[in-house]
Amino acid sequence: MCGRYELHTHPAVLALAFGLPTTPSLKPRYNIAPMQEVPVIRLSSENLRELAHVRWGLVPRWAKDPSIGSRMINARAETLAQKPSFRTALKRHRCLIPADGFYEWRVIPGAGKQPIHIGMKDGAPFAFAGLTERWLSPEGEVLDTCTIVTTQANALLATMHDRMPAIIAPAQYARWLDVAVTDVADLFAPYPAEAMTWYPVSTRVNSVRHDDATLIERVEDAAPALDATDSVPAAGAAPPQSGTHPPEQADLF
Repeated sequence: MCGRYELHTHPAVLALAFGLPTTPSLKPRYNIAPMQEVPVIRLSSENLRELAHVRWGLVPRWAKDPSIGSRMINARAETLAQKPSFRTALKRHRCLIPADGFYEWRVIPGAGKQPIHIGMKDGAPFAFAGLTERWLSPEGEVLDTCTIVTTQANALLATMHDRMPAIIAPAQYARWLDVAVTDVADLFAPYPAEAMTWYPVSTRVNSVRHDDATLIERVEDAAPALDATDSVPAAGAAPPQSGTHPPEQADLF
């Protein structure tokens, strides 16, 4: 699963890494959560790469209520082609979701759950495989949304969760974005463990109220007892509303 991530790379570097024709307007974000606006990279009508801002939590075109998006933040790679919620987006609306790292929670016996930051060994930004959709309300309101594709965890992450985001290698960006390419199942293989690394971070990341650079700083590799103000969110939990904490949420797909 993938329920939190961060993106702090300078926009000019991001433009170079993803082949964008112009430098996007972005600010660093260290605790990106579901149902928030997130940047995605997709092909424009002129077949050029563009960065767009959409809401994280896919709303299918046929949905009657956009609140369904809170349950569509992740999509299992193994069933994309069969699920009515995702099969059209897989064929027509693929995107890259740039990130510098994502978070998982590791259980430490007797000490609770330790937040873990996961990223590339070389510190480079990378891209989740993403799908987008456009939903129209009866009143004509337009809502663009996305979901992150997940796959089986690699050896590095398997001790924390059985799922991980599907990460697209830079050499495959063009292939993933080109919907004329229909056979993309091989791109969902777990990303090579030897190219990735992880380290423990502060439990402050548990709350989406916190969003600053200290969230990606390494801390001691032990989890302190959690207090009442920093409950651990389940992977895929929606951000808190009106000061409440994220609810527990089971695997969806």
